[in-house]
Amino acid sequence: MHEADPIHTHHHAAQFYGDETELFKTIGAFLSEGLVSGQPAIVIATPAHNDAILDALSSHLIDVARARHLGDLVMLDAEETLGTFMHNGLPDSMLFQRAIGDQIEQTVRGRGRTPLRAYGEMADVLWRRGQTDAAIRLEVLSNELASLHTFSLLCGYAIGNFYKEASKIDEVARQHTHVIGTNVVPIDAARSLRALA
Repeated sequence: MHEADPIHTHHHAAQFYGDETELFKTIGAFLSEGLVSGQPAIVIATPAHNDAILDALSSHLIDVARARHLGDLVMLDAEETLGTFMHNGLPDSMLFQRAIGDQIEQTVRGRGRTPLRAYGEMADVLWRRGQTDAAIRLEVLSNELASLHTFSLLCGYAIGNFYKEASKIDEVARQHTHVIGTNVVPIDAARSLRALA
């Protein structure tokens, strides 16, 4: 990869998790740190995970009701959001830009150059459906979006989804600048991550 590649211009991390408790701990710390610093947050997750993330933020003393009311914290449903830009089984670039790019612009409007923090698991939802190519494509589009908007993105992936296709985990890792949970990542992925550093 070259230094000009979008993957090098922003923070795009993936957490491979077996235990959801660890996932929510990571998300809570990542988003609350931003919110305390005045950085708004967007969460795109399943309804059950959205509820758990709100609890995690509350445990960090974030007034989630106030943050949501002020527009500092936006909670979206992963399945519903996917429905706004999927076309013929793949994410459509223009529809993705409209749906996610517009949401980012709306969330940061009036905040100057304040960066945004986001957590997403739409790629994980696609992976669970067996739509692995669509999941990779979604990560590529997220990296391209970083050339237009300033944000840090954390993606959650259930490691159990990779047991049948362990070779693909390296492909997912390559689309990220950082990987959390490297103890469950095959050695090839770990090597590719060191190459990105």
